[in-house]
Amino acid sequence: MKQYRIAAIPGDGIGKEVIAAGMEVLDVLAEREGGFRFAFDRFDWGSDYYKIHGAMMPKDGLDRIRGHDAIFFGAVGAPDVPDHISLWGLRLAICQPFDQYANVRPTRILPGITSPLRHVTGPELDWVIVRENSEGEYAGVGGRVHRGLPEEVATDVSIMTRAGVERVIRYAFALASARPRKLLTVVTKSNAQRHAMVMWDEIAAEVAEDFPDVTWDKMLVDAMTMRMTMKPETLDTIVATNLHADILSDLAAALAGSLGIAPTANINPERRFPSMFEPIHGSAFDIAGKGIANPVGTFWTACQMLEHLGERPAADRLMRAVERVTADPGLHTPDLGGTATTRTVTEAVIAAIRGDNV
Repeated sequence: MKQYRIAAIPGDGIGKEVIAAGMEVLDVLAEREGGFRFAFDRFDWGSDYYKIHGAMMPKDGLDRIRGHDAIFFGAVGAPDVPDHISLWGLRLAICQPFDQYANVRPTRILPGITSPLRHVTGPELDWVIVRENSEGEYAGVGGRVHRGLPEEVATDVSIMTRAGVERVIRYAFALASARPRKLLTVVTKSNAQRHAMVMWDEIAAEVAEDFPDVTWDKMLVDAMTMRMTMKPETLDTIVATNLHADILSDLAAALAGSLGIAPTANINPERRFPSMFEPIHGSAFDIAGKGIANPVGTFWTACQMLEHLGERPAADRLMRAVERVTADPGLHTPDLGGTATTRTVTEAVIAAIRGDNV
């Protein structure tokens, strides 16, 4: 029987709750499917680890997880740890060395959920956002001088390389080509950012020649926010820079109903390193420990992980189970306006997996 080694990093806040739920569901799914199983290695890295050791993870952390088939990540961030320390000390400390340069965020309105903005349904909003995940505005290049003085200067330099831009745009075109609508929108800000963003536009046009089956257009990021809210049906696959896609994907999740249902895959397409899968909702310390975190984003993230591992039938079964549960308003957690708990949603998904009609 095939066994997948998964590095589980629950992290902070509700990450601990939803990753536990995700592992439980994946074990039940593997039992239902047969043919494979999971071996989870749990790594309790994060803000609690930082408060004891002065680092978000041990120095040999990357070596400990390098040989795993995938990484199942919960969340990072705590009120009493500066955000730049927690983010750069754990999530980005994994994404960048493992060259997980394609951050893939599917967004659609699941059964039983309507958009809080215009109450759109189903086919009107079915997107995949591809975020450049290795450089750009989050390259980490910059510094501060003359700290505390009136002339203090701080810089964060956005680094765009031709190689980095081309590979993520090519990934997005290939993804768009594999989707039914074969439609791609390239998002930049090339009217104001006249160097790197113009290069993005130029590279997109070059790569487009290799994908004649894909219809593509380009959009300025500010105009894109209006298009996403007013004309969601005109969009399908979207590619943007690290910062722009980070913002747009949170907007997309909100338009689809809640951050609690949104998944993410941090992909190393060449598979030289393990890819990392995480719900996008963050640590949400305001609800941590209350048992009301929405695990749907984690389950959908698990679907992405299963697809990456080559277990498409299992991914499809899990997604059908999730959709059956979201279709029942009685199983909506508070972020969706309901009163369900993490436990009840998890149990309902498990019951659906074990049933004969998903």
